[in-house]
Amino acid sequence: MTFVLDPAATAAGYRLEVHDSLGSTSTQALERARAGEPGPLWVVAREQTGGRGRRGKGWSWIPGNHAASLLWPVPAGLAPDRVATLGFVAGLAVERALRRACGPGADGTIPDFRLKWPNDVLLGGAKLCGILLELETLPGRGPVVAVGIGINVSGAPQGLPYATTSLAEAGFAVDAPGLFRLLSAAWVEAERQWDEGRGFARIRDAWLAAAAGLDGPVRARTGARDLSGTFETIDEGGRLVVRLADGGRVAVSAGEVHFGAAASAA
Repeated sequence: MTFVLDPAATAAGYRLEVHDSLGSTSTQALERARAGEPGPLWVVAREQTGGRGRRGKGWSWIPGNHAASLLWPVPAGLAPDRVATLGFVAGLAVERALRRACGPGADGTIPDFRLKWPNDVLLGGAKLCGILLELETLPGRGPVVAVGIGINVSGAPQGLPYATTSLAEAGFAVDAPGLFRLLSAAWVEAERQWDEGRGFARIRDAWLAAAAGLDGPVRARTGARDLSGTFETIDEGGRLVVRLADGGRVAVSAGEVHFGAAASAA
């Protein structure tokens, strides 16, 4: 199949650039912005040799997987903390696209896609998708953001300190082009709900409805601090709210986070 945008994305002004091979779709998206590309523009690669994950980690490539980044022009005056909540928009868009691609099984079973704070998508508790936002301020233009989305479609990297999976391993006959088309439409839907941050309350509610580990044990390492408690919610800024054993609450904006059984083992 060929990578194409859903008509809903085209009607909303999104465009598409497809490459046979790139080091990183996000690097390409930001280079296009520096060269004057206004966006919004999806950059897709059939092969990605230098993908990036959070905190400088690499993203392993397996042929047939999904690698795409969206160059999104930040509206004038939109605060960086609002831009950061685009990660939840991306997570919701991926989760909705996956559900539409995979649907219920023959026996009516609904796939267990879950959103892991802050920017992963899980299937059956194992990592299926990673999302990375990269914000850059361009001279004379202002900020742009690249939203990188890597999805394990045909295979998952092995030997990592956490469980991974792919759609193929889970028995879903989905390919990257078909999934991307659904994603391009789901992004438009979620981005409109978000409404430049004004609608984050709606996004927050939808994200929490699909959240992994909600109301369960959580352990968060942020800087020199190590917190253990219960994953209570995310707040109006998208921060993870941990309820401590003494009833106190701490909002975590970044850090290494473990949920469920992994919280006890971490």
